[in-house]
Amino acid sequence: MLSDCAENLVLIGFMGAGKSTVGRLLAKETGRYFLDADALIESAQGRPIPSIFKENGETFFRSLERESAEWLARCVRGSVISTGGGMPAVVERLHAMGRVIYLQLPFEEIMARLGPEERAKRPLFQNPDKARALYETRRALYERQADIILDARMSPRAIVEAVLRQLD
Repeated sequence: MLSDCAENLVLIGFMGAGKSTVGRLLAKETGRYFLDADALIESAQGRPIPSIFKENGETFFRSLERESAEWLARCVRGSVISTGGGMPAVVERLHAMGRVIYLQLPFEEIMARLGPEERAKRPLFQNPDKARALYETRRALYERQADIILDARMSPRAIVEAVLRQLD
């Protein structure tokens, strides 16, 4: 049974923080649909994000993120939305999409979670030093936009339970 609630739950955090994993569990637990903003962009473009970066560059990709955020804010209700790690950097009003939940995870934990194969798929993770600098820049953006901040070192189930307690 799907939720009849209008408010979306919007998950933000750096690459590898667990947004998709937590998002799927949270959607199931609350009777909402799960939407992955990066998957929406890939579907609309008919190609994977690394291809978009390679062929059109990061600026073009960020414009696609802005467009998808506007569409999500305008058209989607009662869902759990996992944003790409960079969306909070290009979309100033994430609250237009719903209640914003930041999955906070130290950079070292992210590096441990994302093995070399997974990092190779992520264009902005090609240089670990640049990825760390990007993480530090984005951390302040995530904190500023968040309604709820949770420690993503917890298990996905524990994170979902923490979100549910905050929603009551």
